[in-house]
Amino acid sequence: MDNIQTSQFEFLFNQWPEIKCSAKKVEQTVLKDPRTACFYARRTTELVVDWIYEHDNTLRRPYESSLSNLIHAFDFRGLVGEQLLGKFKLLKDLGNKAVHRNDPISQGNAVLAASELFQILRWFALIYGRNPKAVKGLKFDKKLLPKGNEVSEQTKQQISTLADQLSQRDKNLREEQAKNTAYQDELERLKNEIAKIKEANKAKQKSEEEITEFETRKRYIDVYLEEAGWKLGQGRSDEVDVVGMPNESGEGSVDYVLWGDDGKPLALVEAKRYSKDPIIGQQQAKLYADCLETKFGQRPIIFLSNGYRHLIWDDNNYPRRDIQGFYKKEELELLIRRRESLKPFKDKKINKSITERDYQHRAIRRISESFEIKKRKALLVMATGTGKTRTVISLCDLLIRCNWVKRILFLADRTALVNQAEKAFKAHLPDCNPVNLVTNKSGEGRVFLSTYPTISNLIDSENKSGQKRFGVGHFDLVIIDEAHRSIYQKYSSIFDYFDSLLIGLTATPKEEIDRNTYGLFDLDIGMPTDEYGFLEAVEDEWLNPFKALSVPLHFVREGIRYDELSEEEKAEWDLMEWEEDHEPPNQVSSGALNKWLFNKDTVDKVLEHLWTKGQRAEDTDRIGKTIIFAKNHDHAVFIEDRFNTNYPHLKGRCARVIDNYAPYSQSMIDDFSDPQKSLDIAISVDMLDTGIDVPEIVNLVFFKLVRSKTKFWQMVGRGTRLCPDLFGPGLDKSFFWIFDYCQNLEFFLGQGGVESGSTQETISAKLFKIRLELLESLDKGGHKNPSSGLLSNELTQPPKSFSQHRAQIAGSLKAEVSSCNPDNFLIRPHLEQVERFSKAEAWGGINESDRSVLSGTIAYLPFGSEADDPDAKRFDLLLYKLQIAELRQEPIYQTLKQQVKEIAGLLSEKESIPMVAAELSLIQELQTNEWWQDATTLMIEEVRRKLRGLVGLIEKKARKPIYTNFEDRIGTGELVDSVQLLASDEFDQFRLRTRNLLNQYQEKLTIQRLKRNQALTQTDLEELEKFLIEQGAGTQAMINKAKEEDKGLGIFIRHLVGLDRSAAREVFSDFLSEGTYTSNQIQFVNEIINYLTQHGVMEVGRLYEQPFSEIASSPDDLFKESDLDKICSLIDFVRKRAEDPIAA
Repeated sequence: MDNIQTSQFEFLFNQWPEIKCSAKKVEQTVLKDPRTACFYARRTTELVVDWIYEHDNTLRRPYESSLSNLIHAFDFRGLVGEQLLGKFKLLKDLGNKAVHRNDPISQGNAVLAASELFQILRWFALIYGRNPKAVKGLKFDKKLLPKGNEVSEQTKQQISTLADQLSQRDKNLREEQAKNTAYQDELERLKNEIAKIKEANKAKQKSEEEITEFETRKRYIDVYLEEAGWKLGQGRSDEVDVVGMPNESGEGSVDYVLWGDDGKPLALVEAKRYSKDPIIGQQQAKLYADCLETKFGQRPIIFLSNGYRHLIWDDNNYPRRDIQGFYKKEELELLIRRRESLKPFKDKKINKSITERDYQHRAIRRISESFEIKKRKALLVMATGTGKTRTVISLCDLLIRCNWVKRILFLADRTALVNQAEKAFKAHLPDCNPVNLVTNKSGEGRVFLSTYPTISNLIDSENKSGQKRFGVGHFDLVIIDEAHRSIYQKYSSIFDYFDSLLIGLTATPKEEIDRNTYGLFDLDIGMPTDEYGFLEAVEDEWLNPFKALSVPLHFVREGIRYDELSEEEKAEWDLMEWEEDHEPPNQVSSGALNKWLFNKDTVDKVLEHLWTKGQRAEDTDRIGKTIIFAKNHDHAVFIEDRFNTNYPHLKGRCARVIDNYAPYSQSMIDDFSDPQKSLDIAISVDMLDTGIDVPEIVNLVFFKLVRSKTKFWQMVGRGTRLCPDLFGPGLDKSFFWIFDYCQNLEFFLGQGGVESGSTQETISAKLFKIRLELLESLDKGGHKNPSSGLLSNELTQPPKSFSQHRAQIAGSLKAEVSSCNPDNFLIRPHLEQVERFSKAEAWGGINESDRSVLSGTIAYLPFGSEADDPDAKRFDLLLYKLQIAELRQEPIYQTLKQQVKEIAGLLSEKESIPMVAAELSLIQELQTNEWWQDATTLMIEEVRRKLRGLVGLIEKKARKPIYTNFEDRIGTGELVDSVQLLASDEFDQFRLRTRNLLNQYQEKLTIQRLKRNQALTQTDLEELEKFLIEQGAGTQAMINKAKEEDKGLGIFIRHLVGLDRSAAREVFSDFLSEGTYTSNQIQFVNEIINYLTQHGVMEVGRLYEQPFSEIASSPDDLFKESDLDKICSLIDFVRKRAEDPIAA
């Protein structure tokens, strides 16, 4: 009889019939079909959010109108508040799960969805409803949910289809409404009505704030100001009266004013109580700033704060933005001075002693121009070897000279890269006194270089006066070296902390960059600020191409099978020391090879192949500089040992392991980098995968599996750098070899790599989450007893009941949260939630929304509890998992039980130790099946408490390495088409193949004519076209496309081969000799000659771009009109010489 039962959503009346209908579907399906209920809960949420954006004039719809973007928009968050926002997010996530996940939706989640939806709709009706009185006091009662007959739950596919249908219906409806004039007129009328209703309802609502604005200020804002050096009476005034406010009295009171030494206001702080969004004080703060500016002649910087969230607004320069604290006095003074001292970038030339290449200048200008239009973040994509570091140093030089930055922080993920960057900064910007924080943590300068962990540990450090050494405004520019997903995941809190301009550098191709990385820099996906890719750099001959050889190794690809061995080898196999108490296996997988099984013949064959096929040094007795990428440290050592065995005459000096295990590894890197030193083969595990700059490298050996495309191209980048005269005078390095023994080349030809680098979860985070899960299991099992206490601070005594166990688990979690240091920069952004869960009452009933916050955010914060033994923590993790499995009766219980029995067995071997002897009875019982027959959760908890301190006594046993000498099989190797690796686009591949062919056949008459700027005949072009097809450069269709895009095959080829420098000079010789020109004018013409030499032809419009604009902002300002006309005609003449002749 569900149809006559009154709905709990009747309070929506007839004001929102569609929303009411959707909400009732949630109510009707909660107990019958949880998946459908969760879907309609999200559907109702979408309708509510869409209605608010359409009818509330105070909100602006984001460009991307997904539900997630809509609810996370600042204005919407300010409207609903953080607590209600959590409910919106929960319903979004539950709805996504219903549509996209195959696993069952629990009835409990459906009930939660209905309850949270009720709270949202109640708030919705209180704000926008015509009769809010009828809504006040209403509470959700799950007992009133319709029961009825159970129905078969709709499948994920059915729900997904329904979602698509409704989405399409909504889209069609919106399109019709947009065209309907009557509807739009009615909407405008409703907007005005809603605005009045909202205002009236707001006036009737009672304040429910927990602490006052005054308490918020004293508890939070005062503390944050003082740590930035702003003490009351020492440059800071509270409650400062101002006049000129647009109110009846014309007066107002500014919460805080921060003063400069000259008595002028540097900043003001508008404070709101913690439960209010500080943005609501923005206009009030602006009016205060107007008053102070009128009186003192200086406009202050504006800060908005509610103690938890802070914003800065320099309304002369930028929109408001979130910030994690307050600026110090000198930092505010610098902001004020920059209003007058900033210089336009176009007025300053780029320092060519640091960077001289066109693409580097273009990148510098694009980033600086983006800063001038008030963007604060930039992402620079540059292929390895093209000079990312020098480019950003040159940019820093420009920013400093234009007064945009004073202090700079350069971040890298490894000490070696920091050291390398330090050398570069000292070489090119020595006056900035670069400080390496890794080695000199107390140093002072203008450029600081650091690893991420180092700066993270230093952020909370204080100077002698008790101020934070590195406040939020300390750096004007932060540079992230190799900005990719794992850096974003691990260290985004650092980038959020410093309120600075932000530049990311990466060699990762733009299409491989993770969407989160683009999001970090506020960029559209696939649209970095500037890009100079590997393919372009190879085409421009700034990087060397490679030849790639895929070499099949039987054991590496297939593993070692016992039945494939010779009789002699089988005998050796049977006698080998495999795992104790285990029979010899029938095979060893390829994954085990070079991990714990090391086969001499496999490594010997690789080394022999490298020695005979690899490029040699100028002295042909030496192998050229080579990196062997090994699987792990043991593998690397094994390779070095085999090399020394096979080539003893090299005295152990030629091949060395360079990895994190090696002491003085930097000195070995220095030796490897020196062409005169005999260390020619570096065997590396990760250390040399990125960052090492050795132009002499001519061989790369992939002796390990790589499945990240980003990682692969970083490794390839070790060989790309140009090296003139490497093989003797005039004999430059022209390519490098890639020897791949692990099918990496085939993998990347077949499919894209997968970005690796997910954040590794700490043991503390795992423990917090598993205890939270145990708490949930105990609650669901009915073990929450308010009469005996929901939380206990007595954690030392074993629990005597399930409810006591529950209380102790809750107490331990609360204690962890309470240990968080509120002054830690990692804690501050989450301080509101930390304080909430530091209170005992928060742990009485943990709902799904609470669990989401606790497991998704709180668990990953740095707790301040005492350090514990890692072995004991791992044992805790195992035993908590076992308790959960016992409570839920999960099959994994048997596996976990066996692990505990094995640990008990290892402990029993330590019976001579008194601590173990004291618990020997329990240890022995755990190894019997009888003890486990009736084991309970409380018994397992007792085991955890008694044995956790003993497990550290067990010796760590790594799998013993096994060394074999079975005969492996190696193939001759197959030359892989490097063009397919470099370019995925078919036309790009054609252009690259054509360039390679032309380089091989430079003496061909037609090519020589093109390079020398001689006119071509129709016969020349026909022969050239035939040559390209015969040599397999591309199809006729590709050639036709080249003709169409470049307006002729001649210009296409000229683009690829360039123009002979002497021919380019000859074109302009008469022009230069006939007139008298300044040095700038001659330099301008020489830049044209340089451009034509490299690119073959040019458009006249290029004269107004880089690098020409470095000499003069416009050629019109440099040359008189007649001279400029001659220059343009000469450029046109060069182009015409390459154009296809008109057939007779």
